[in-house]
Amino acid sequence: MSGGSFSRVGVVGLGTMGAGIAEVLARGGLAVVGVEINDAALERGRGHLESSTGRAVKRGKLTEDARREILGRIELTTDFADLGGCDLVIEAVPERLDLKRKVFAELDRVCRDDAVLATNTSSLPVTAIAAGTGRPGKVVGVHFFNPAPVMRLVEVIGTVLTEPDAVRRVADLVTGLGKTPVTIGDRAGFVANRLLFGYLNQAANMLESGHATRDDIDTAMKAGAGLPMGPFTLMDLIGLDTCLEVLEAVYAESRDRRHAPSPVLRELVTAGLLGRKTGRGFYSYETRPEEATGGAADAAVPSVGVIGLDAAAASALVTALAAAGGEIRHAGDALEEAAAAHVTAGADPAGCDLVVLGPDVGEVAARPDAVLAVAGTHGPVIGRAMATGRPADVVGLHLPEAGGPVVEIAATAATGEGVAERAAALVSALGLTPVRCRDRAGFIVDALRFPYLNDAAAMLGAGYAAADPIDAAMTLGCGYPTGPIADLDRLGLDRAVSVLRALYAETREPALAPTPLLEEHATARRPLR
Repeated sequence: MSGGSFSRVGVVGLGTMGAGIAEVLARGGLAVVGVEINDAALERGRGHLESSTGRAVKRGKLTEDARREILGRIELTTDFADLGGCDLVIEAVPERLDLKRKVFAELDRVCRDDAVLATNTSSLPVTAIAAGTGRPGKVVGVHFFNPAPVMRLVEVIGTVLTEPDAVRRVADLVTGLGKTPVTIGDRAGFVANRLLFGYLNQAANMLESGHATRDDIDTAMKAGAGLPMGPFTLMDLIGLDTCLEVLEAVYAESRDRRHAPSPVLRELVTAGLLGRKTGRGFYSYETRPEEATGGAADAAVPSVGVIGLDAAAASALVTALAAAGGEIRHAGDALEEAAAAHVTAGADPAGCDLVVLGPDVGEVAARPDAVLAVAGTHGPVIGRAMATGRPADVVGLHLPEAGGPVVEIAATAATGEGVAERAAALVSALGLTPVRCRDRAGFIVDALRFPYLNDAAAMLGAGYAAADPIDAAMTLGCGYPTGPIADLDRLGLDRAVSVLRALYAETREPALAPTPLLEEHATARRPLR
């Protein structure tokens, strides 16, 4: 690895992020000058470096000799003048514009005229920082992700003032350090945080509205959407104060209500409940229960009837429901699939415990104690529930991923007492994971997932970033299994447009209307890539 045109690099601020950046640079063979405001802060920074490299030794990622070499390349100081010989200085102080401007004013004073100055801001406008210096052409954004030694993505941000050569040199440095640079323009939140925090904030608003519980939302997005963790677990890990800061910065630029911080988030921050670092946020980390692992293994496997679903929807549903080996009666034709052995085609579902109805089914004969579940719709199910003639027995049922473990159950205003609980118990007995919500468009997963994907499509359509950098930002920067552009093509643009139209019809929120690029490609039946 190599620093290219940079051989000596300064890092101002040695908190968790700054110390991580210093470690990455030193691992790359560069001489590093780490600066802190006073001796106490400097010792904390030294502790971060020693702890991080010590963990790497214990895990077999570093030898003890390599650790000594890395730490030996880092000079720690409280004197800004020691940065005078640096080719590049990276600022990593807290996310306050006034503080960052103060740091850059000092860097202007002590650094060589040809030195490049970089900010690791995750949300503040780089232009506002650059404009306050005497060398705006040499100011670059270089956004590492936490933990810096592990995360591969680095967003490299140029402003309208930045010299192209400065951006190129920093991107080359990032590549030489074994990271993946994504070079973009100056927009609050850049790519990853712009997309991530809109989704996180929407989850907080979903909780506050009473649409679903914290645990059901987290379970739905982790087990149902395949994300590394649920939104509330992730916000607690990031720090709720940091979440609030990022959202406020993005909202100041976008004025999009999806970025206006949720009242529940602001309330928790005001109360000092900041997540894991304070022991309590959305969760309490002293008493947090273990995650649920599914339904009761010894429950009797229920019988399921399927009426009025098209072949594709019926196949997806039957594949999921047949895993527990239960009896499935399909009122339609035989299904050509692996699970067909569990299905009786052309059978009367009247005696089944759970009867799943297609979106156009009206009144249906079923046992008085049977649960009726409307499936195959993106919008609210109350209208279909009323058409059955027994709406008190009806819930909405949705599989966010074909073959996935999660089944979403939506109670309508007409659903009788205890019916949603019975539906959840039946789903659990089938070996699946139920999550419950109110009867709203998109249930949980699609209501959170497709606005995020729509934001990514809008970013692509505006020319801010290409498909590969957008996808890399979310897979390498946030640990998502699939990038948003690839995910849109996987899930289907028709489905994306249908869900977003349903969300927009329900909320009249402009940001939820499908972006023109999605509409265009869905109409043309062309993928985004």
